[in-house]
Amino acid sequence: MNITLRAGERFFINGAVIRIDRKASIELLNEVTFLLENHVMQAEEATTLVRQIYFAVQIMLMDPTATASATPLARSLIESALGAYRAPELTAGLKSVDASLLRSRNFEALKALRGLFALEDKELQPLAETPSAA
Repeated sequence: MNITLRAGERFFINGAVIRIDRKASIELLNEVTFLLENHVMQAEEATTLVRQIYFAVQIMLMDPTATASATPLARSLIESALGAYRAPELTAGLKSVDASLLRSRNFEALKALRGLFALEDKELQPLAETPSAA
């Protein structure tokens, strides 16, 4: 896998934080756990169930030693989301994420979760637009 990074950009590989001082292309020749800086979610951004799942999986990628505690949290959040959401595409995506986590395919799960943000936002939209009683 080839990754191109800009000057000053950070990325996380097998739990290490690496900052690039100039534009660089890196070729990963074996299976590694990595996360690009532009995919890192801050804790205060984890405001919905899918984003909370994303944050938990992100922790697994950034700190592999936290996987044992973050995996049950992520799976519990997935169960909560499956109980809360009804959109078939969203629930199918969550089940796929759960299957990825069971296979320890955390990067695959994180990528799938990014794709679910818009679906979750759409599902939550009617709740945000419900007029309040006066």
